[in-house]
Amino acid sequence: MKRPIISGPAGNANDQAQQLKMLSLILDSIYNGVVVVDAQGYITHFNKPYGKFLGIDAPAQIGKHVTEVIENTRMHIVGKTGKCEINHVQRIKGQDMVVQRIPIWQEGKVVAVFGQVMFKDVRDVGKLASKLSLLESKVKYYEKELLNLRSTRYTFDSIIGVSKAIVSLKQEACRAASTGFPVLISGESGTGKELFAQAIHHASGRKMHPFIRINCAAIPKDLLESELFGYEKGAFTGAREGGKTGKFELAQQGSIFLDEIGDLPLEMQPKLLRVLEEKEFERIGGNSLIRIDFRPIAATNQDLKKLVAEGRFRRDLLYRLNVITLHIPPLRERREDIIPLSNYLLRQIAEDFSLPQVTIGPRAVRTLINYDWPGNVRELSNVLERTLSYLEGDKIHLADLPFHLQRHIKLIPAASRFIIKLAQSSAEKETIQEALEATEYNKAQAAKLLGIHRTLLYKKMKKHNLPLSPKQDYTKV
Repeated sequence: MKRPIISGPAGNANDQAQQLKMLSLILDSIYNGVVVVDAQGYITHFNKPYGKFLGIDAPAQIGKHVTEVIENTRMHIVGKTGKCEINHVQRIKGQDMVVQRIPIWQEGKVVAVFGQVMFKDVRDVGKLASKLSLLESKVKYYEKELLNLRSTRYTFDSIIGVSKAIVSLKQEACRAASTGFPVLISGESGTGKELFAQAIHHASGRKMHPFIRINCAAIPKDLLESELFGYEKGAFTGAREGGKTGKFELAQQGSIFLDEIGDLPLEMQPKLLRVLEEKEFERIGGNSLIRIDFRPIAATNQDLKKLVAEGRFRRDLLYRLNVITLHIPPLRERREDIIPLSNYLLRQIAEDFSLPQVTIGPRAVRTLINYDWPGNVRELSNVLERTLSYLEGDKIHLADLPFHLQRHIKLIPAASRFIIKLAQSSAEKETIQEALEATEYNKAQAAKLLGIHRTLLYKKMKKHNLPLSPKQDYTKV
């Protein structure tokens, strides 16, 4: 039984004919099979690709019930239920296909159902899924490469320390990373202020964007403004043709690290303050505002409040920068971090220069811990590099350390000087340790080497808390 084609809205007959012709062209241009039925399941549209796939004449199917033309169809059921069926499997001509059936509503009731073959072979879905998985892997790889190129070298895993001060500071910095507020990092030279700044950037939502570093003390006054804000073509004599992009512009959506902020010239401070407050600036020689989005992280080894009192630093700029404050204590205030740091640095140096792994002997350990490290981690790294450059063997002894560290043993504070009894105890412990290492922890041979009974050796090992086997070597922190 033939059914009439669904009529369009009332209007000029020529217009309706043109619309129907255009509709037919659109449907016939769809690569996969398309069929449209009325609410009872009678075909009103059937495109040529579907007819070609099924081996039938497409126009001849108009008016037939869909069950007469397409096997295992549910188009008529969707017409009754009004519930769409997306990405369902339907078996046609002996193979599984992926189809969709979408009801078309008008004035609260279903007037038609649109059906389309999405994949002629269900295996194509698997192929597409494989392609998407491959593309996803590539995207993740490229994101990682982009992160390596545009982001930072250091993360919070790069900050080594077991002291309460460092553990607490890392927690504060992690919380700071989750916000967009300005951060001011203070601490002596060499404590790792830039390391913390990079770690904060890397842990923030801006990590895929640039981390731009500005050393406020290293750039000459005359060039500082052009470095920060850039300049337009012909802005001044000697200006680069085409102009130059400033550091702030390069930091778009990323973080800008203002190192040695206490050395920023006084005349530049109001200009920096305006950029921090308004997030906009003009290039030198320009006449248009450039809006930017960045997160400021500043660092200093000076007392900014003292500089404010002396009139060398603007109070309002300090307020703008000093929203989240992190203070990194010097190594002499967290001596328990010295050996973990030393071992970490030794591993890094050995890896960078293809050297064998090195450990630190007991007397060298004590010397490193007792030294005050005025240059902090930077000085420690320098000392270890110098030591490794001359080291013979795989263990650092006291004699291998630079002379100024050995000499410092005599200069440590009176409260921690070795009294005779302590010195004797320390010497005894070190002698036993060396005997055990020389005999590979054979207690009988070690006792013989020391000229004491094995029972006495065990007592002294217990007294000095020495390990019973090299696996418990306390020097390998």
